[in-house]
Amino acid sequence: VTGASFVVFNGALKTSSGFLAKSSIVEDGLMVQITRETMESLRQALRDKKDFKITCGKMDAGDVKEYVDICWVENEEKTNKG
Repeated sequence: VTGASFVVFNGALKTSSGFLAKSSIVEDGLMVQITRETMESLRQALRDKKDFKITCGKMDAGDVKEYVDICWVENEEKTNKG
């Protein structure tokens, strides 16, 4: 689990790169590189206020263990107010 001050979603990852998605820590935030198709799905999920999971790693990796989860919460009192 990684806490971050901000998240950047970059929809320019090419499918020919061999990655499903890539995540990296940038300063005190998180950058997630995703394909254009995943970006379209993410945008729709945000519009619909639905949870969304991004699987990161190589396409041919058998046991991918890195995920970026976007989750909507009911109780906003426990979230960061900044």
